[in-house]
Formats: sequence, C-alpha cells, structure tokens
Amino acid sequence: MEQRWRWVKQQWARYKAIVYACLLMAVLAFLGQALYEHWQAIATIKISLSAWASFAIATGITLFAFTWTGWVWGWILEDLGHPVSNVWATQIYLTTNIAKYLPSNLVHLYGRTLAAKTVGIPLAAASLSVILDTLLMITAGLILGLLSVPRGGLWSAGLGLLAALMIVHPTILHFLIRRLTQLGAVLSQSKVDKSVKSLPLKQYPWRPLLGEIGIIVLRGFGFALTVQALIPVEIEAVPRLISIFSIGWLLGFVTPGVPGGVGIFELTVSQLMIRPGVLTDAPTLSYGLALGSVGLYRLMNTIAEALGAGLAWLDAKQSRTATTPILRSRSIATSHPSKIRKDQSLP
Repeated sequence: MEQRWRWVKQQWARYKAIVYACLLMAVLAFLGQALYEHWQAIATIKISLSAWASFAIATGITLFAFTWTGWVWGWILEDLGHPVSNVWATQIYLTTNIAKYLPSNLVHLYGRTLAAKTVGIPLAAASLSVILDTLLMITAGLILGLLSVPRGGLWSAGLGLLAALMIVHPTILHFLIRRLTQLGAVLSQSKVDKSVKSLPLKQYPWRPLLGEIGIIVLRGFGFALTVQALIPVEIEAVPRLISIFSIGWLLGFVTPGVPGGVGIFELTVSQLMIRPGVLTDAPTLSYGLALGSVGLYRLMNTIAEALGAGLAWLDAKQSRTATTPILRSRSIATSHPSKIRKDQSLP
C-alpha cells in the first residue's frame, strides 16, 4: 500500500502541471468559443456615466468584502487559541489573496499558512485555520446557492450542505485531523504531531460561518451592481443574482488547477443568467449581455483585489505596529479579560 501510494505521488508530481494546463486550456477554449459566437452582441454594449458609477460602487463593496474576509480569518485563529490582531490578519489576507491567479489555485492558501507560522503560530493550527476558512466559505456558498437551485437538484444540494455543516463540527473535525495526521505520519515514516490533539476548538464556529455568509452576500451584491451597469436590474432579482454568483464562485473555487476560477465562473454564471426560471421566468437576456456582465465583473473584481493588495502593502510599510500580530496566551485570555479588551483595541 505504501509503495503504491508513493508511486501515485511520484506520477502526480510529474504530470500535475500537464493536467492543470490541459484543464485550463479546455476551460479557456470553451470560453473563447462562446465569446467568438456572441462577439457582435458584446460589441454593441455601451456603458453610460451612471453605469460607471455602479461599477465604482461595486468595486468599493467588493474591496470591503475582501477586507472583511481577512478579519474573519482572524476570528478563526482566535477560536483556535491563537488570537491575533485583526488588522494583521487582514493585511496578510489581502497581500496573499492576489496569488490565487497563479497556477494550482493553492498558492495564496500556502502564503497565509506560512505567514501565520512565521509569527509563532504552530503549523498545525495555521494549516487548520486556512482549511477551516475554506470549508466555511464553501458552506456559505452552498447556503446562498440554494436560493436558485432547481427543484430537481434541491435534494443533492441540501445533502452537500448538510455534509459541509457536519465536517466543520469540532468533534468530526478533530477526528478527521487526527486520522489525516496519523496517515501522513505513516506515509512519511515520521512521528505524529502531538500538537494536533490539543487544538482548542471546542464550539461550533458560528461566528466565522456567519462572517463568511456576509462576505459572499457582499460580493454577490457587488456582482449585482456590475450587472446593473449593463442591464436594468429590479430589486426582486438581486437575491437571485447573489445566488447565481454564489454557485459560479463556488464551482470556480473548488475546481483544482484553475487560477482564480477563471473561465469556470464566467461560463457557469452566464449560463445560469440566461436559463429560464433562474434569473427570470422567460429567457429575455441574451447570451452576449450575460458574457459582457461577467466579463465586466471579472475586471472589477481584479481591480478590487489589486487595490486591496496595494493598500495593505503600503499600510504595512508605513506602520510596523499595525502589521505585528498581538499574540495572547490562553492563560491571559482567561485571567485578564480587561487587558485583552485593551489589546484588542490596538491596531
């Protein structure tokens, strides 16, 4: 079994770049074909002054959503017994998030883990914080995506949501982490990391989960404003647009090897927007306008990510105290709550 697993790892390490490249090329080929077939409708799109205002507001809301994501990651580290400055967590998230457009779609997750380990957080807790953040964000996407799931797929989507909610339960999460640690130790012929058994996650992470739901809602609202720049959107359609965004974002997020979900998100959202009964009861939206909307959103989203990374980098350069994590031991957290409240008010 060990030799077979080692052979699988060797083959994957040898050919994973080719697999990722083929997957990305296939997605881009489908997207390019769609753009080629509907380029005339896209070319007729005109953006008015009010549309640019909607675009600017959407950029600000999306930038705030990314900032809030770093804040929620700080909550997760606090729940794991390693409280840090939320400003530091936000800066680290914003500066590493832009790396998701690199091949493999995992570099930004590794960057956050490495940054947490650098400031003294154990590797087990740092890795678990990133894994838990990812699972909670996927769960939030499933919750909001259920709003526009067709009746035929409601049961499967509901079962997927139930599984995601169960996985992040502390008891099940600890069991999985211990088993994965033991399996990794056997395969690598090393000792089991005993620090994994002392992870202090004792209650269900409701606060981070609600925070992740808020993040997806904010980003979905930014997407709705971007659509509003090209297509008149009624207030009743905003929840459906947020749900459509959640499904497209979720598929792009979980697809391995696709940097930033490029192509997956665009194809999924554009298909859902023109499908009868999803956004509207009748297919009144052309495929060209749908592609134009998601293309404009991709531009807006990238601008917001670049702005966030640049502002976080400048803030870190100008103020070293703002980027220094405030680590507090568990004993201080239980015996001196007034001191903690004072520390939490610091940047």
